[in-house]
Amino acid sequence: MCDQDHFEEDREQFESLGLVTRKQFGMMLGAGVAMMLPQVANAAAVTESDVNVVTPDGTADCYFVHPASGTAPGVLVWPDIFGLRPAFRQMGKRLAESGYSVLVVNPFYRTKKAPTAEAGAATPIPQLMPLARGLNETTHMADAKAFVGWLDGQPSVAKNRKIGTQGYCMGGPIAFRTAAAVPDRVGAVGSFHGGGLVTESPNSPHLQAAKTKAQFLIAIAANDDARSPKDKDVLKETFANAKLAAEIEVYTGAAHGWCPPDSGVYNEPQAEKAWSRLLALYGKALA
Repeated sequence: MCDQDHFEEDREQFESLGLVTRKQFGMMLGAGVAMMLPQVANAAAVTESDVNVVTPDGTADCYFVHPASGTAPGVLVWPDIFGLRPAFRQMGKRLAESGYSVLVVNPFYRTKKAPTAEAGAATPIPQLMPLARGLNETTHMADAKAFVGWLDGQPSVAKNRKIGTQGYCMGGPIAFRTAAAVPDRVGAVGSFHGGGLVTESPNSPHLQAAKTKAQFLIAIAANDDARSPKDKDVLKETFANAKLAAEIEVYTGAAHGWCPPDSGVYNEPQAEKAWSRLLALYGKALA
């Protein structure tokens, strides 16, 4: 799902269609600097900090941002293969301004502190694959428990409300497994251009997620759907059989990676649509 050939092909294709401009692609991807996201109406004042979270395998460097006063539902954010960087800090802060206590993690902390992608979202995918291959079901589940436990220990996190989790690219299946790892705490799961949600394995992320009680938002890139057209049907059938609420949609004109604002295929209209659906999910499931 994250190979460099597809990434470059998608950028060229969507640029030729007028869905992404060279200016957007060139907006300091090399430095990992995000384009400005739309402002939040009536944004809450927030407090942000870099934090360290102890896990069974070490100490994870993370970004934590939450409303400056009161308590709010916790949200755990799993970045894409480019890791914790300015774009995801910006996304986390925007979510906190909408009323959530947000932990954005460095999934590769076992190997390297953030930033883990030397050139941000312009880093060649092959350079990052060794980092991604260092993660698996065991690390996903262990980290999920540690990060959710850390969130539950924060004064700004509402203990009487469920936690949400969202993942991008490789973070999609990790978000699914977070719900499976801590089913009593996770009430909502968002996957955006998630790669590897459906596999032939008996412990496929979609099968693990179906054993939870969470509600789901699964936003699928158009080109991912073209490559794996049966995945959406499998997801729909699996969650329907489990009697779990799941909004599953293919985003027309959106390429894999369309949501983070520093992506070469960032598609603002479709990214904003996905963001609005995420807020709707959290507003319902974490209330």
